[in-house]
Amino acid sequence: MAILSDKDILEGMETGYLGISDYHERGLTPNGYDLRIKEIMVRGDLDLKTEGNVTIPPRTMFYVSTIERVRMPKDVCAQLWLRTTWIRKGVIGSFGKIDAGFEGTLTLGAYNATDDPIELPIGERFCQMVFETLNSGTIKDYSERSGHYQGQTGVTLEQIRKD
Repeated sequence: MAILSDKDILEGMETGYLGISDYHERGLTPNGYDLRIKEIMVRGDLDLKTEGNVTIPPRTMFYVSTIERVRMPKDVCAQLWLRTTWIRKGVIGSFGKIDAGFEGTLTLGAYNATDDPIELPIGERFCQMVFETLNSGTIKDYSERSGHYQGQTGVTLEQIRKD
């Protein structure tokens, strides 16, 4: 296993090996890419927020979808790490890996663990995606195994039905 550098990420996108749609140069880090907020859904509020600053009430769960759509090859997965900017403000997030073969936007769950509201601007960088190479390509990638969220767009809480 190895982590892809900024050089590896750029080369991977240029050759079509991996995909990050709506790529923004500011998102590239030495060993990853920062994903930006497209939509926010606050638990208990049916209104999907898509512009401006969104207030997250104290002690409240919320969901973020990414602007970027990612496409992972069969021999690369990615870790997701909440940016320390948000950790320092009291946001807690626990994210899964992006599986080899996944394609779509990401839905991320997080929690305002403070007693104060937190402002999250739409378009702001929220988490870092760190690409890891697998020792070999998968026998069956995400789309071929469960693929429950393959192709998702926007905040997606229910599994996508495969017909």
